Amino acid sequence: MPYRFLRIPDFLALILAVSIAATGDVPRLTGDSDRVRAFTRTIEFDYPNWVWNAAWIKLQQASVGLPYLFDRETNKEVVVEYLWTTQSLMQAEAQIEKIFADPDIADKESSSAYVRAQRDKLIARQNALAPLAEATLQSQIGDAAAELGLTTSGQPIPPVLYHTSSTPLALIVSERSVIEQIANISVLPMLTLDDQIKLEDQVAKSLNVSTLVVPIGGVGVYPTMVMETTDLRWMVETIAHEWIHNYLTLRPLGIYYSKTPDLRTMNETTASIAGKEVGTYVLQKYYPELLASPSSLGLASLKGSPPPSNGPDDPAPFDFRAEMHETRVTADKLLAEGRIEAAESYMETRRQFMWENGYLLRKLNQAYFAFHGAYADVPGGAAGEDPVGPAVRLLREQSASLEDFINTIAWMTSFEQLQRAIE
Repeated sequence: MPYRFLRIPDFLALILAVSIAATGDVPRLTGDSDRVRAFTRTIEFDYPNWVWNAAWIKLQQASVGLPYLFDRETNKEVVVEYLWTTQSLMQAEAQIEKIFADPDIADKESSSAYVRAQRDKLIARQNALAPLAEATLQSQIGDAAAELGLTTSGQPIPPVLYHTSSTPLALIVSERSVIEQIANISVLPMLTLDDQIKLEDQVAKSLNVSTLVVPIGGVGVYPTMVMETTDLRWMVETIAHEWIHNYLTLRPLGIYYSKTPDLRTMNETTASIAGKEVGTYVLQKYYPELLASPSSLGLASLKGSPPPSNGPDDPAPFDFRAEMHETRVTADKLLAEGRIEAAESYMETRRQFMWENGYLLRKLNQAYFAFHGAYADVPGGAAGEDPVGPAVRLLREQSASLEDFINTIAWMTSFEQLQRAIE
């Protein structure tokens, strides 16, 4: 493909999108959030600074014609190499941490010298590969969005732009009497677990609310922020998910994201459905070998490793989604009866049950369900009997294409409109 520089329309779209970056699924302040911010002001994530730095990186990448310097196969090889380098780097860092934690190793500096040297080489390699890998995935997902009809005048607007970064943690706050998110505040990603627990307890006791600090994989600022990973399937789906938030930001469903819990669930469920469809389209077109193997293989499938086989006598797996659905339904029932303490005791019992079956949940409370329940693209799970997710899924089933689905729901401003559309 010919050498291509950043076009003027792309540049203008970038500037416009940066100016509205604090939208999409980015937390927004309300009266409830302002009360919570008395505890978080000194540790909140600096979105404006991150956005401008990421935008500058994107402009630099575009100015040298990335990813159009190489052919399609070379770009694909760069993406795979970047993911393998990232995986090797994670393994090296884990090995170094293990050495420094081992009480039987006296000279930790000497014992870890070789691994630290290898880590530094991997960091340099990752830094060299990252710009082209990001530009390649942006181009692939942008082309997929265009081919699926998610365009304005034939172009995805805003252009697909993302940057890999340490993502902030989110302090989620819900009322105790009902599962409903009343605050979502991004805090610094380097908070220790002790700091997270202290923050949760301070807010919970002071405001008589349910709290939980959760990690997040992506944020719909612009350029979007995506957590570092070695899972290509998850990465392309997340990049597409966050771009859908950018797309909706220019339409009523995105503009009114925080107006009601129903609209938030409609928005997040739409982004999840579309993100998976766009992500699958990208994998089919550019990385078909990944779809031929179980998702758990990750990079191994891209290197040609055979999938593992399960024996016929393996026990049925624990159905986490079904168990979580049951937990949400029962908790909602107890809360509706005004039995707050009983609901909280029940959720803690269920948390321990999940632990016994291999699922580590530090807390299972109203805040947990208020956050995770909004992502209702798959039946069951934390959404419980909330009718919004099933309605969004039904609209997708009734739509002739992903384009029709997105361009129908994007102009809605209430759950009632969605109900009329599916009737």
